[in-house]
Amino acid sequence: MALKVDCPQKDLSEALGLTSVASKLNTPHTILQNLKIAAKNGGIRVLACDGEMWVERDLACLVHEPGATCVQAKLFSDLVGSLPEGDVQLSVVDHQGMMLHQGPSEYRVHAQDAEDFPEPPAYGGDGELTMKMGDLRRAIESVIFAVSSDPHRQILTGVQFTYDGETLTLVATDTHRLAVRRLKQDGIGSNVSVVAPERALRAIRSLPLGDEDSITIRFGEGRLGVEAGGAKVVAQLLAGAYPNWERVVPSEHTRTWTVEADQLEDRAKRALIVARDAANRIRFKGEGELLVLSARSEEKGDAREELPMVAQSGDIEIAFNGAYVRDALGPIAGPGVRIEMTESSRPALFRPAEDGEEYFCVIMPMALA
Repeated sequence: MALKVDCPQKDLSEALGLTSVASKLNTPHTILQNLKIAAKNGGIRVLACDGEMWVERDLACLVHEPGATCVQAKLFSDLVGSLPEGDVQLSVVDHQGMMLHQGPSEYRVHAQDAEDFPEPPAYGGDGELTMKMGDLRRAIESVIFAVSSDPHRQILTGVQFTYDGETLTLVATDTHRLAVRRLKQDGIGSNVSVVAPERALRAIRSLPLGDEDSITIRFGEGRLGVEAGGAKVVAQLLAGAYPNWERVVPSEHTRTWTVEADQLEDRAKRALIVARDAANRIRFKGEGELLVLSARSEEKGDAREELPMVAQSGDIEIAFNGAYVRDALGPIAGPGVRIEMTESSRPALFRPAEDGEEYFCVIMPMALA
């Protein structure tokens, strides 16, 4: 259990931040509330696990004495993160916990035996995808906001990845909205259809890689795994059939509003300040060449915003959750957004005014009353 190392505070804090997403605070398995820290061969390995996901990070350090131990994830991360930049010394003496030193600062935290900490399982063998990290990050960010947080519909707490040899499609839905991102990229890997958990995707998105670096996601054994940049993420895939999302996408529309995306986002954010007390309900009304946003709160008052638009049969009033509209606008890279509708009681489709097939978001309307 003995261990003694000197590590740069900044690098250690970043490693703890990356891995701690896989630690579990509320679990009867106390070992999973910890991080495993193992030192050997000129560095340390930080490993976290919540029983379904493993995240590890290798970090170059000056190793005085090799060894391994487990420390409480949140406590240790908070302590290291609060220290100033500079070298931090970690040392373990049997049955006395881990000592954390930096200059005049000294802390002792309880430690557990590392032998019982679960190691990452095998993964891969069924398929893989290789692409630039920047493309993967942007694709994940385009849809992850629409993932469900409902534990009773576990399949919706992840993102569906489908690759047919030509197009990679990512889909997320919480049944109130649906986000879809398509990337046309030939030859990036095997045909794949899996559902990846949101937490694993957030960990992969945070890997220490540049946008132009390549990353390979491997699938197999009911898991996905990534190893790059001195870090590794292994996670269980979500089991079950993902719903047929294409049935939710409106096949036609009779009305459109085309507006500047940044202007709409700006006005929706302001209206949300009032709308928060009313379930984020914002009313959108077409008045000729103006789009009018309004919100009402019994406690706060009223809001009204307007912006110019190009409309086609656009004199309609419809209500949306303003936070959903704000989220849908975020992934739109171009200046314009086109909102396609039929009736105030039917879902609307938000897409870029140009190249609208690569990304879109379907939002269910709210009652106008």
